[in-house]
Amino acid sequence: MTTKTLDLSVRGALWLLFFATIIYAWVTLFMMARMSGLDLIGVPQRMNMMPMERYGTLFGMWSIMMAAMMLPTLVPTLSTYDSLIKSADGTRAGWLGVAIGYFLVWVGGAAIFAGAQFALLQAGLVNSLGIPTSVWLSVGLLLAVGFYQFTWLKEVCHGVCHTPMQYFLGNWRTGFLGGARMGMGLGVFCLGCCWGFMALGFVGGTMSLLWMGLATLVMIIEKVPAIGHRVTRPIGVVLIVAGLGLAVWQLVA
Repeated sequence: MTTKTLDLSVRGALWLLFFATIIYAWVTLFMMARMSGLDLIGVPQRMNMMPMERYGTLFGMWSIMMAAMMLPTLVPTLSTYDSLIKSADGTRAGWLGVAIGYFLVWVGGAAIFAGAQFALLQAGLVNSLGIPTSVWLSVGLLLAVGFYQFTWLKEVCHGVCHTPMQYFLGNWRTGFLGGARMGMGLGVFCLGCCWGFMALGFVGGTMSLLWMGLATLVMIIEKVPAIGHRVTRPIGVVLIVAGLGLAVWQLVA
C-alpha cells in the first residue's frame, strides 16, 4: 500500500467516524424525545418517562445535543483544514485534533446551558421537558437573540466561523495538539456566534426535534461561504418581529 493510498484510507475513515458520530447523536436524541413522550415537533403525547430535572441528566442531554447540532456546522472548517494538509504541513492527527478541540469547547457550553436550564427549572420558568411556562421568557429570548445578530461581537465571531481559512493561516499549529488548540480557538468563536440559537431551545422546548433541526439548519446556512454573511441580520429581524408579535399576542389575548 502506497503512502498516498494509506492517507486516503485514513481520511475516509476519519470522515466516516465524524458523520457516524453525528448520526448516532441524532438517533440518541430521537430516542430521548420518544422516552420523554414527545412527538417530532415537541408536543407531549404520552407520559414523560425521562424527566430532565437533575443537573447531571441535563448536562448529558445538552452534550449529545451539541454533537448532533454543532458538529454538522464544522464540516466547512474540517474541509478547509483538509485542503491545507499538503500546503501547510497538516496531518490527519491534526484534523482529528481540530474536531476534538472544537467539540470540547461546546461540551463546556453544554455545562453552561445545563446550568441555565436547571436554574430556570428551579425558578418554575420551564418544565421538566425544557418547555417554557412563561410567555415572557420566550419574548425576552427572541428579542435578545434577535438584537445580538446586529452586535459587533456577533460580527467578529461569525467572521471567523464563516471564513476559517483566515483563522488557520493566522494561528497555524501542527500535530494533534496543534490541531486541538486551533479547534478550541475556533470553538470559542463558534460559541460566541451561535449560543443564541442554542438558547432559543428554551422557546421551542429543549427536547423538540423540530426546533433542533431548524436551529441546526440556520447555523449551517450562516456558515455557507456564498450567503452566510448575508443572512445574519435578516435572521435577527425575523427573531425580533417574532418576539414583538408574541408580546402583542400575550397582551391582547
